[in-house]
Amino acid sequence: MAWLETIVLLAAIIGLGYWRTPLWLCGVVSTLLLAYLTRYGHISLLIILPIWFIFLGLIFFTAIKPIRRRYITIPLIKHVQKDMPSISATEREAIEAGDVWWEKALFCGQPDWHTLLKMPAPRLTTAEQAFLDNQVNTLCGMLQDWHIVQQGDLPTEVWNYLKRERFFALEIPVEFGGLGFSAQAHSAVITRIATRSISTAVSTMVPNSLGPAELLLHYGTDAQKNYYLPRLASGEDIPCFALTSPTAGSDAGAITDSGVVCRGEFNGQEIIGIRLNWDKRYITLAPIATLIGLAFRLSDPENLLGKGQEPGITLCLVPHQHPGVQSGRRHIPLNMAFMNGPVRGKDVFVPLDWVIGGADRIGQGWHMLMECLSVGRGISLPAMSAACGQLTYRMTGAYARIRKQFNVAIAHFEGVEEALGEIAGRTYLLEACRVFTVNAIDSGIKPAIATAITKYHTTEMSRIVMAHAMDIHGGHGIQMGPNNLLAQGHIAQPISITVEGANILTRNLIIFGQGAIRCHPYLLKEIELFAQPDSAEKYIQLDEILFSHVGYFINCTMRTLCYGLTGGRFIRSPVSGKVAHYYRQLTRMSSALALLSDLTLMLLGGDLKRRERISARLGDILSQLYLASAALKYFQDQGEQASDLDTLCWSLDLCLSEIQIAYDDLCNNFPLRWLGRLLRWMTFPLGTAYRKPRDKLTHRIARTMLEPSNFRDRLTHLFYQSKKSDDAAARLEKVFCQMPDMEPLLKKLRQGDKSKQNFTAQVHAAVKKNIITSAEADKLLSFQKAYNEVIGVDEFSFDLSQLLTDIPFALQDANAILD
Repeated sequence: MAWLETIVLLAAIIGLGYWRTPLWLCGVVSTLLLAYLTRYGHISLLIILPIWFIFLGLIFFTAIKPIRRRYITIPLIKHVQKDMPSISATEREAIEAGDVWWEKALFCGQPDWHTLLKMPAPRLTTAEQAFLDNQVNTLCGMLQDWHIVQQGDLPTEVWNYLKRERFFALEIPVEFGGLGFSAQAHSAVITRIATRSISTAVSTMVPNSLGPAELLLHYGTDAQKNYYLPRLASGEDIPCFALTSPTAGSDAGAITDSGVVCRGEFNGQEIIGIRLNWDKRYITLAPIATLIGLAFRLSDPENLLGKGQEPGITLCLVPHQHPGVQSGRRHIPLNMAFMNGPVRGKDVFVPLDWVIGGADRIGQGWHMLMECLSVGRGISLPAMSAACGQLTYRMTGAYARIRKQFNVAIAHFEGVEEALGEIAGRTYLLEACRVFTVNAIDSGIKPAIATAITKYHTTEMSRIVMAHAMDIHGGHGIQMGPNNLLAQGHIAQPISITVEGANILTRNLIIFGQGAIRCHPYLLKEIELFAQPDSAEKYIQLDEILFSHVGYFINCTMRTLCYGLTGGRFIRSPVSGKVAHYYRQLTRMSSALALLSDLTLMLLGGDLKRRERISARLGDILSQLYLASAALKYFQDQGEQASDLDTLCWSLDLCLSEIQIAYDDLCNNFPLRWLGRLLRWMTFPLGTAYRKPRDKLTHRIARTMLEPSNFRDRLTHLFYQSKKSDDAAARLEKVFCQMPDMEPLLKKLRQGDKSKQNFTAQVHAAVKKNIITSAEADKLLSFQKAYNEVIGVDEFSFDLSQLLTDIPFALQDANAILD
């Protein structure tokens, strides 16, 4: 009985913490329970009395607030204050830019799945769908990426079409001459173009992403909007935005490009303006841009503006022909054809009216940039990554289905099948994440952390699926030419990894580093209060928030322990059936993340900035929870169709296994080794809970790539399908679609004639033996001709003068090669 009573007592303590019971109710319940055990229980008084002593001490020092503040809160504040992380002005602007969204619920350990499932499903308007089906398809039909890369630029007719059909004004409102599309439509347009031409997609996405138009829409004066937006919408002005400097890349806040407020002459009059000097590089569209957006650090030595001598980072617009501007030279990013290059300015004097937002926005440039970047990086690069997924899913699946070795389709080799499964599952995650994040943007949210997660993981998954596709295509994939569907996408992968926040820094510093401060229910307020001068009001506020934080920590601890001991089996799920298991496990891991994050922040404090591996692993857990949420929402939005279920389960198994890896690595490298082991046991008391998707599941989802189906068409709905007979993708798709009808004939041919002669002779011999009819022979020979064209590779002349017209434009210096 004593053991039973002890278990009841422990269960009561855990239950009070699990339900986050108010302090007064905890006191009442605990008093009644201890009184009962003292009077009627079988536990020894030698045990009960110390428990009473501890309990009454806790009540005395926590329930009576003046005593609590004097003996607990104030000493704790003085001890902790030196370890609290400081936030620089630049960091604060980055943290405050944008909003928090679903990722906050995941971080805090109690995601409300009903809220997720009630989010509206994304839909394109009639006008947006018509543009996608007409103008975008027309554009894609004009593109041949191989020839674009050889020329080093888009054809003139493509540039003209982009301008005429307002491709550079996807989100500029109609009243300014733009299309006024949603972020969902913007993303869909870029995705479809990218399945056809990387260089064209980049050239299209940049004016619609972080650039003058986006900044003007949010911060520009009415005069600036009325003048520039119609010109940008029509293509009369081509924009670029110059941010990166030779000494300030990922640390964009360290830019040295300068602007000095001074008096100067402009249009024949002396005015107060800004004298600019800058040196920027890696600027997309800079070689052809007519309007340059510029970020620089502004100083005002004479305080002419009345804002102090160092107003800070400021943004302005400068026409490319303005005196002192130097542009027109170009870089060649991995041999892609989109325009990218340096832009410089020396002693360029501009009026204050050219500052984006006018004089009122001087010194606010960093916040403006961070807020727009938090939106832009959630649209363009995830769209490019989703395009890679849809391209490889459709084309590599088709190729693996028709290509044979040892008289067997290579798709049926287990090694190839494993790679196909990776492509299928990750393409599902890519599309789900793209749609999920863009839907938040269309809801009026600027989800800074969610877009960082999306940018990092979609570009990394794109790199993975492209590598698997190249492995499957083998020699067919490495021979450059117009018939190679993968090469340009494979070569371009590092570009997406690098731009709009290098992936290494995004993972190690931003996702959890900013996410912890933004998403934690108490941390940012605590940091702000700790930074204030000592006062009675400060101590009162900190006392309240710190003890709320303690309650939050106890709640996370008890929930994580309960979920671990029960395997999460009793967690509520918003759905029933097979998918319910995943909702429960994701809630379980969300709670574990909340506990692990809190403990890490308590132990490391400001040192967490320098413990990047720890930050990265915590960010990995948050990211995988986000990706899994996106997959679940996508499954619901697609009508929860049975054909999608295997791919959904594979994707969720992958996310959970990645969480397991990140959790184990973090616990094995926790600052206090014993505490890491304890946390690992609390979360997974029965051992490892999640593993990579099973082989049978991988087999089933790989097969979805090998037959025409509704699921295949829905998942790759943004892949451009050409109807031209000379198009490599169209030829491959045609042969792929013929396979179900041709395989019985091919099987009949093989069984009836086992000779080793060539295919044509084998067909003619089969006709003579009456194995097949003449009509069947014609079908086989026609199919074989198409098959040979599909598996063939490009060839070029060995003659040097002819070769120079075929190889990439960057090498077309004949004299240099001959020398």
